[in-house]
Amino acid sequence: MSEKQDFTWGAATGIGSMPGSDARESARTVTGSFEDFPHLAELPARGPGADMIGRTIGLLVEMYAHVEPSGWRVSDRPGRDTRRAHSWLGEDLDALEEFTQGYEGPLKVQAVGPWTLAASLELRGGEAALGDPGACRDLTASLAEGLRGHLADVRRRVPGAQVVLQLDEPSLTAVLRGRIRTASGYRTHRAVDRQVVESALRDVVAVTDGPVVVHSCAPEVPFALLRRAGAHGISFDFGLLTEREEEAIGETVEGGTKLFAGVVPSTDTASAGLSVGADIVKGVRTLWRRLGLNPGSLSESVVITPSCGLAGASPAYARAALAHCVRAARSLADNPE
Repeated sequence: MSEKQDFTWGAATGIGSMPGSDARESARTVTGSFEDFPHLAELPARGPGADMIGRTIGLLVEMYAHVEPSGWRVSDRPGRDTRRAHSWLGEDLDALEEFTQGYEGPLKVQAVGPWTLAASLELRGGEAALGDPGACRDLTASLAEGLRGHLADVRRRVPGAQVVLQLDEPSLTAVLRGRIRTASGYRTHRAVDRQVVESALRDVVAVTDGPVVVHSCAPEVPFALLRRAGAHGISFDFGLLTEREEEAIGETVEGGTKLFAGVVPSTDTASAGLSVGADIVKGVRTLWRRLGLNPGSLSESVVITPSCGLAGASPAYARAALAHCVRAARSLADNPE
């Protein structure tokens, strides 16, 4: 517990995905951009198994899946798609290990959280695991066990790293509000009880002695629920904040939870007129003043990130976006007012 409380975070980092298919180039870009908080890059352009769902399915213990036209579906045994997911993850870890020789500090790895996974993985009949409480429990347990092994592997490869686990939960709000559609598309799965959602997240958070960040680039992030589940950081698209969420931001900061503020657009098309440095975080400063928070705590409470993953960006823009994050974080530290 003390490790989590005393953890020294970096000022800026990425969300996870990067464009292209070259693991070494992505690792070089990420580690070169974020010297004090790199992350394990994901390259979904390589195809099924490199996407965030497929990569996480490859981490599961004694649960397997294969790709159908409708998405990932549970299998009886590991097949080509599972082997491909293992191979690409190994390639990405090899590249990360190569470019983090001698590194000491925070290092982030990402996996899909239990509820987005349950909403995305089909059972044999074609319906999402989300509709079967027993399947959800099994999936959570399998994910937790797989993450223990994965985190141990990362620590062996980068022994100086303080490993941060990011759980990607873009479907979490839809799960809580009963918005996940069934296979027919004519109805939705019943909303999952908030206590059940919180309990499963807590079980997965408990797999590591290090900090856990929960990321969602969807609207209506359940900040209070994530804090109760044990998240040490919450990653979100700053541009999607509602007034209700802004109130939750104040409680989150005062409770000591780190904010991963996605303020840099994640695609070229969204970046027209992209500002740099101080202008990027102008909205963060404005929110801080409106909530009456101490300006001096701004850089201590906030990590700057892109608004979401960069898989849809051009390689040139992805590199520029990471550099913008670093400059914006430096601006917060140098000029908190």
